Amino acid sequence: MLAITCPGQGAQKSGFLSSFLELDAFAAQIDELSSASGIDLRLHGTESDDETIKDTALAQPLLVASAIACAAELGARAEYVAGHSVGEIAAAQIAGVFSPADAMRFVAVRGAGMAAAAAQTPTGMSAVVGGEPADVLAAIDAAGASPANVNGGGQTVAAGSLEDLEKLAENPPERARVIALPVAGAFHTEYMASATQELAATASALEIADPATYILSNSDGTVIESGQDYVDRLVKQVTNPVRWDLCQETLLNAGITGMIELVPGGTLTGIARRAMKGVETFAIKSAADLDGAREFAAAHA
Repeated sequence: MLAITCPGQGAQKSGFLSSFLELDAFAAQIDELSSASGIDLRLHGTESDDETIKDTALAQPLLVASAIACAAELGARAEYVAGHSVGEIAAAQIAGVFSPADAMRFVAVRGAGMAAAAAQTPTGMSAVVGGEPADVLAAIDAAGASPANVNGGGQTVAAGSLEDLEKLAENPPERARVIALPVAGAFHTEYMASATQELAATASALEIADPATYILSNSDGTVIESGQDYVDRLVKQVTNPVRWDLCQETLLNAGITGMIELVPGGTLTGIARRAMKGVETFAIKSAADLDGAREFAAAHA
């Protein structure tokens, strides 16, 4: 049984689309998604440096478009689809909730709104790796930050003001490391509240369908059968924590045997190797990985 997963913000790396754009169908779809989003995705996926694509308004559309085009190129069907944070939008398109163009319209508004919210106050996010879960949550709370992503596998991401994150780094939980992430805001906290109104208005104007495969929600890890419910959750998720640990728990309980992470792969498969023992993983990082990913999908689907 196969799951396809879509990574979230912070997974992007400069030049990560270069090899994929040598594939005609992939390149054509990126051009279509660029038109829908109003962003030059070719440029930012090949030439822009890491600092440029750290910009939320660029990173989010770039990640969603990359996953959508990668899924189409892969051509595999999975029993389950899930995305981490902004990756949920790509997952929604793969499951048939959005058209590719509507997915890009939605993520462009999300990215711009969250970038504007982040610009209001200097904020950020830091991964806390290791430590006992209770100690980690206590340390995050003591620093004045919030647990924005509970990822499982010994990783929780704290979000808050830069001052709060500095306090956390100076007073880490026992047997844990605090690592600053390449994102420009305290996502999935109330710092993002100003981004939700326009996003909800955008969602109301899109054509939404019920998912054609099982799709998981970051809010509680459950399978969502209604496309409208899923999109409503996408809007609310901007200010609420990502419970990737619960998504992984659902996949384990469902009995999946293999998990593919679409480009830029590596983050979610890394967490899965610690949190989902016995599940085989495959991360797509370059176009050279596609044949192997197809063989992996055929072995597990």
